[in-house]
Amino acid sequence: MAKILLEIITPDRVVVSEEVDVVTAPGVAGEFGVLANHAPMVAAVKIGPLRYRNEDKEEWVAISGGFCEVSKNKITFLVESAELSHEIDVERALKAKERAEKRLQQYQAESEKIDYARAKAALQRALTRLLVAEKGKTGTPR
Repeated sequence: MAKILLEIITPDRVVVSEEVDVVTAPGVAGEFGVLANHAPMVAAVKIGPLRYRNEDKEEWVAISGGFCEVSKNKITFLVESAELSHEIDVERALKAKERAEKRLQQYQAESEKIDYARAKAALQRALTRLLVAEKGKTGTPR
């Protein structure tokens, strides 16, 4: 099977740089998949789980908002943050989820839109991290 070079880059580091078989990502307009020799494109990505497969091994990454570019058999994600499944501190993610849920309940009563949006994004990040940690633990071989 033909490969595509996957790069996931944050302001702090290069999280992934390897040739893979397929990438599936959380696009703003919906989830999308990319294989080798894909047509060039640019897409906005949102908070969510990114997964990629290389032969029989599937890997999961929690990403936050950013952009993706596909060009010349290479897919590059420029995102605010990214964590591989084995890097996620599940206890910390659970606490962040609880804090965000509490804030959302408070803000719904007070209807503060700016803080509500921040709390909603924090909840989405925490839920994504928990999902990715769980999926990475199972080591879903194909």
